[in-house]
Amino acid sequence: MTERSGPAGDATEGPVPTTPVCYRHPDRETYLRCTRCDRPICPECMRDASVGHQCPECVAEGRRSVRPARTAFGGGAAGREGYVTKALIGLNVLMMVFSVISARSGSAVAGGGLGGLMGQSTPLTDWGGVIGLAILPDQTLGGVADGQWYRLVTAMFLHFGVLHLLLNMWALWVLGRTLEAVLGPLRFLALYLIAGLGGNVAAYVFTAPNRSTAGASTAIFGLFAAIFVIMRRMGRDTSAIVPILVINLIFTFTVPSISVAGHLGGLVVGAVMALVLAYAPRARRTAFQAAGGALVLVALIGLTLVRTAALTG
Repeated sequence: MTERSGPAGDATEGPVPTTPVCYRHPDRETYLRCTRCDRPICPECMRDASVGHQCPECVAEGRRSVRPARTAFGGGAAGREGYVTKALIGLNVLMMVFSVISARSGSAVAGGGLGGLMGQSTPLTDWGGVIGLAILPDQTLGGVADGQWYRLVTAMFLHFGVLHLLLNMWALWVLGRTLEAVLGPLRFLALYLIAGLGGNVAAYVFTAPNRSTAGASTAIFGLFAAIFVIMRRMGRDTSAIVPILVINLIFTFTVPSISVAGHLGGLVVGAVMALVLAYAPRARRTAFQAAGGALVLVALIGLTLVRTAALTG
């Protein structure tokens, strides 16, 4: 205990009691003590605690020993801010700007299908859209089967026109914030990317090799499936989700320019990933979720290899 020495007592009365001083400020007398370590502290060093007051060192040690808050599925609390959702929307918008610039024409924004509201292809969508194997506009042979595997990823960030972009970004804003808050940033990003990749692989496998597909809708349909699975796992009402999903499926099968395989592929893969994330055992949750995601990726790579062999064999 830190104390200030007092004058020596006489032979009859004994030593004069000493006055405690703050362990951080020896020139300050105090009768306050840290409820954790019992050292004397002055009012300046006193920190409010759940029980009594603590010194700065005990408060810092307590913060280091407290585990960060986690969601029900193991994600970080930072997901409540929606940073990943906002970043994905920003990236999609940026790619749309690059697409318009690459075309140097208004047809990239409008002038295509749906009464002129859907844009046409641009040099950027020709470069990054999912194409199996075809002669490209520059008269070169290209496609996923020709080794351009990057198309399976870049296609989910490219769109044919502003209407195409706006519809997908509205859905991403609505679904993404909810799922990111529940799953956490990293798990939500993994769900989004794997669902989008799954939809693009399905488009590659089941679509004519010379047809180009692009759009975030492969990932968006994965989010639709995921939010249904997640809400069911949490015991929440899903009655409002089903009609919206049904409406989107009707559009998928009735609008000629929409990739049916891409939407359904994203839906299925998104559902599978959501099941992995939602039903992972608590004891080894992170390892189980990572292993489940890896298995889905391996399966998608296998399908891609089989399709490539069929187109080039």
